Amino acid sequence: MGCGGCRVRFNFGKVLSKASVFFTIVLIFTYFFYCLTGLCDLAPRTLYSQKAADGGYDNLDKRSQVLVDQRPPPPLHPGAQLHNRTAYLDAPQVDAEEQLQQYEQGSEKEANIIPVSNTYGTKRLPNAIIIGVKKGGTRALLEFLRIHPDVRAFGAEPHFFDRFYDRGLEWYRNLMPRTLDGQITMEKTPSYFVTKEAPSRVCTMNCETKLIVVVRDPVMRAVSDYTQTLTKNPGLPSFQSLALKNSSTGLVDTTWSAVRISLYANHLENWLQYFPLSHFLFVSGERLVSDPAGEMGQVQDFLGLKRVISEKHFYFNQTKGFPCLKKPEGSSRPRCLGKSKGRPHPQIPSEVLQRLRDFYRPFNQRFYQMSGQDFGWD
Repeated sequence: MGCGGCRVRFNFGKVLSKASVFFTIVLIFTYFFYCLTGLCDLAPRTLYSQKAADGGYDNLDKRSQVLVDQRPPPPLHPGAQLHNRTAYLDAPQVDAEEQLQQYEQGSEKEANIIPVSNTYGTKRLPNAIIIGVKKGGTRALLEFLRIHPDVRAFGAEPHFFDRFYDRGLEWYRNLMPRTLDGQITMEKTPSYFVTKEAPSRVCTMNCETKLIVVVRDPVMRAVSDYTQTLTKNPGLPSFQSLALKNSSTGLVDTTWSAVRISLYANHLENWLQYFPLSHFLFVSGERLVSDPAGEMGQVQDFLGLKRVISEKHFYFNQTKGFPCLKKPEGSSRPRCLGKSKGRPHPQIPSEVLQRLRDFYRPFNQRFYQMSGQDFGWD
């Protein structure tokens, strides 16, 4: 009887073991069948971190990232290299209010992405601002900076210090992405550089704010400015009729904004009344195209950041004629400004361009002296 009981218990144990193996196999088979039929896509996704192969990318604040992703890429001319390069600097400016609305509307589409950085960190006023200039390459600079894990930037142009100052600093602060200790908060609005009230307002916020100005050949900047306006208003008069008061005398009309913005020395003089020169970094729009890594090295040094952004982040797009960011891990395409068609500059008589170069020459020389840099535009 005792041995028979042992055999019963022994056989019962073997049955349990076989049943366990059988159910395990069934579960594994069900899991693979479930995934192969595509039903796994319906399952909730886990938290993720977007990183490049070298660790250069990190989670961006959802608000700023969605705003940038929804911004239409600037058009590019597929033809001549010169036009390609200038078009690269001509990324369209987007209003903050419009992009905030787009963010709210697009939040449902992004529901499968859990914004890690939206729940951590603190909203802070900017440590640094890209204050200008329009059509200089500010969008390219901001996109390059966003690679850095210690930089958090608002993707739109908030226009706080020129248009919405009456809304107060708390409104401005709430636009900013959340940052952790050691990270820099940034924004860019190129019109600040030419706004008379902006320097005093920025200083009222924080006189230690670091200021970045992206400058470009003033003549080509004016042409790019005109070209952008022309796309919105095809009935615009010719460039030469707007740039010159009188074609016979050749006098330049400095009341036209496209001409006035390129008077860098005059605008810098206004800013130097509130900030010392050491608070400024002047970035060459031309070198941002020809040597993006070198120019970004200086920007990182100025901001007190470790040099993370380097040659390995860029590749030169031969077709478009300018550098692009290599695609981050998990992305299907590189981050490259100007994916769509180009915006060719209108043909402008050479004598008009020369007249403008002669006009800007003394202002350029003064700007070189004030900034301590010769940008070689003459």
